[in-house]
Amino acid sequence: MDISGYINIAAIILAPVISVVIGQKLQDRSKKRQDKMEIFKALMTSRVYGWTNASVYALNIIDVVFADDKRVRMQWKAYYDKLCVSNPTEEDLRKIETEKCKLLEVMAESLGYKNKITWETIQNPYIPKGLSLSIEQQQQYQNGQLEIIEMLKSMFLMKSGGSGDGQAENGNP
Repeated sequence: MDISGYINIAAIILAPVISVVIGQKLQDRSKKRQDKMEIFKALMTSRVYGWTNASVYALNIIDVVFADDKRVRMQWKAYYDKLCVSNPTEEDLRKIETEKCKLLEVMAESLGYKNKITWETIQNPYIPKGLSLSIEQQQQYQNGQLEIIEMLKSMFLMKSGGSGDGQAENGNP
């Protein structure tokens, strides 16, 4: 058998193996991009609705999914540091919002949306007036329920003469 015969046999054997390896690499790359997009979409959506389970989940897996992107992870750290302020002032809240927008901007760049998803786009989510009104009414309703519960609780404590901690005074039942 001459050299061209060996080359043909090698090509017949190696072509499917190389094809599978390349296909697997492309699938892995596609899955990583899809995971990054899910995080980005959850955080973009949370600009409208505020904190959701999906947005908190997304924040908690940034370090894993964006492990290969130092800029995203550094911006996530900067945002996280701002989030960890106890009793934030109005200035702290503005800084938190700015860091969140910066995180979204860095993620957009990482996903290849540089100059397509702009700072202005990130800072100006679409919120229909009806949705905004509905969210506000829901918050007022919840606050009203809390007020009623507190009033009932104080009335119950006044009638029973108890301390409200479920324990009788001086340890007597």
